[in-house]
Amino acid sequence: MRQRIDDYALLGDCHSAALVGRDGSIDWACFPRFDSAAVFCRLLDLRRGGTFQVSPEGEWRSTRRYLEDTNVLETTFTTPTGVLEVTDCMPVRPGSARNPRVGARHSLLRRMRCVGGKVRARVVVAPRFEYGAFVPRIRLLSPQAAELVGGADALWVTATRPLSAHDTALRGHWLMKAGDEAWVEAAWTPSLVERKVTELPDQATMRRRLEETVAFWREWASRCAYDGEYRQAVRRSALVLKALTYAPSGAIVAAPTTSLPEEPGGERNWDYRYTWLRDTTLTLISLMLLGYQEETLDFQHWLERTSAGRAEDIQIMYGIRGHRLLPEVELSHLEGHRGSRPVRVGNGAVKQLQLDVFGEMLEGAWLFSKMGGRLTAAHWAYLARLVEDVCERWRKPDQGLWEIRDEPRHFIHSKLLCWVALDRAIRIARARRFPAPVGRWMRERALLREYLLTEGGRTGWFPQAVGSDQADASVLQLPALGFLPATHPLVSRTVAMVRKRLEKHGLLYRYHASDGLSGGEGTFLLCSFWLHDVLVHSGRTGEAEELLHHLMSLSNDVGLYGEEAVPGTGEALGNFPQAFTHMALVASCAQLSAARAFPLPRPGAYDYADFALTYHLGRRTVFMSHFAWDAVQ
Repeated sequence: MRQRIDDYALLGDCHSAALVGRDGSIDWACFPRFDSAAVFCRLLDLRRGGTFQVSPEGEWRSTRRYLEDTNVLETTFTTPTGVLEVTDCMPVRPGSARNPRVGARHSLLRRMRCVGGKVRARVVVAPRFEYGAFVPRIRLLSPQAAELVGGADALWVTATRPLSAHDTALRGHWLMKAGDEAWVEAAWTPSLVERKVTELPDQATMRRRLEETVAFWREWASRCAYDGEYRQAVRRSALVLKALTYAPSGAIVAAPTTSLPEEPGGERNWDYRYTWLRDTTLTLISLMLLGYQEETLDFQHWLERTSAGRAEDIQIMYGIRGHRLLPEVELSHLEGHRGSRPVRVGNGAVKQLQLDVFGEMLEGAWLFSKMGGRLTAAHWAYLARLVEDVCERWRKPDQGLWEIRDEPRHFIHSKLLCWVALDRAIRIARARRFPAPVGRWMRERALLREYLLTEGGRTGWFPQAVGSDQADASVLQLPALGFLPATHPLVSRTVAMVRKRLEKHGLLYRYHASDGLSGGEGTFLLCSFWLHDVLVHSGRTGEAEELLHHLMSLSNDVGLYGEEAVPGTGEALGNFPQAFTHMALVASCAQLSAARAFPLPRPGAYDYADFALTYHLGRRTVFMSHFAWDAVQ
């Protein structure tokens, strides 16, 4: 059964993730980490990919939901003879949710309950290790346990009812009557690890693991500071972002999948299972808006260790354990999702120059500092080296935040974020009295500002790049980051031009300019959330609210978003679920809630995230006293 990208729901344990379809098939799972080779990947090849399915036999229809404030999924199958309820999770190890290094059992746990009538349940466990490269050996250890092994991987499957081994799959066919319950777990280990049947979990152990996992997610969600009208959507997005966090290091992946296409049948298929400094910083800003600090501290430590050395050697992305080499390889044996080739692992953009990264990192540090977070002398020295590198490199062209695979350009967004890096570094140095060449940084900031206004805004609006006449939605960040007020004529004309050229069915494309690749893509949801924020801070809250409701309608049935959407139908495109989109939803909801309750500090330019952070943490007087933006432009 071929499923759409948005037919899937996310399971996660803060180490890796899995996607389960409406039909009860787990069609994507990697162990033991997000960036490990897939054990199940039918998402990328219906025939070769492998799956772990639990569903009724015969005809059925399904509905599903997450258990409240968790990443534990409940799917209800209704058949002509009865109702089967399947509860799925990736169980975590016991421990306080306040400890971000929560443990994982590297397993998929599934509970079946017949809640009415009778149902014949079907279980199929058919892994295809190393991205569908081969069929493993399948061997029963007992009537209710099996070993599936090959290459570097092994799965240990335990059930509470009988299983049968076949050449290509492990199967179970169980008649269940009202009140009956059955469990099955598939746990990963390296292939060299051997287990005895007595070491495998019994039903009581599996039940306890499910309860521990529910408790973990609910405790973490209970600390969310947002309690506005969009509470349900914000909490779901926060839970997604937490699930995409690699607990041992604090790194956050952009998405848990690879090669889900931006255009069905197209070549724009990328591996997102890595940590982009930009994406992670923006995600952490969203989590800060919700009152979470631990994740920021963990990422700060990871970043200091991972990027230690010369500032000029910093990369735009890293592996979740800090690896710098992420070679891009095409897996020619996989047909790709809906025939979208190539399927890629690794990411060749890793060595690109993307100057905006510096600004996002300094923006995150500034907001963390204002939130009350402690910036150590060592961390400040690291940030100061980045700022010095900005002074040396801001005049260079780069590939920009969209990672074009074409000749570098003088992107407006990249220059803006270089200005942000200098501006926030000056503010931090002054507020914390850190040693810094503030005078030189102020001169560079003034030069950058003049460059953006004279060269960037030469035509009366801000295009994608200096000397270009192409529109780009990233320039909507000019007011959001405090460069110009939302009501400034340059901003107003820019917003109008972006909407005229890039808007379709109420959603924005990123750009239509050439980027070195063939084919097209969908509308980019992050950009539409950016438009929402500009509308809010222009005083057009009614229009902003309409856009926000439209964007919220594009989630799937359990509140998840892809990177892009087909205009008109809303079908999800790109890797799924996408941290960027969920981060933007959190930020936009925070902006709108704050703007309704707290007067916008007009006239003048100010940082939207700082505005929302100040309001949601109840620090209104701090905002008004610290944020005299026009005085330092």
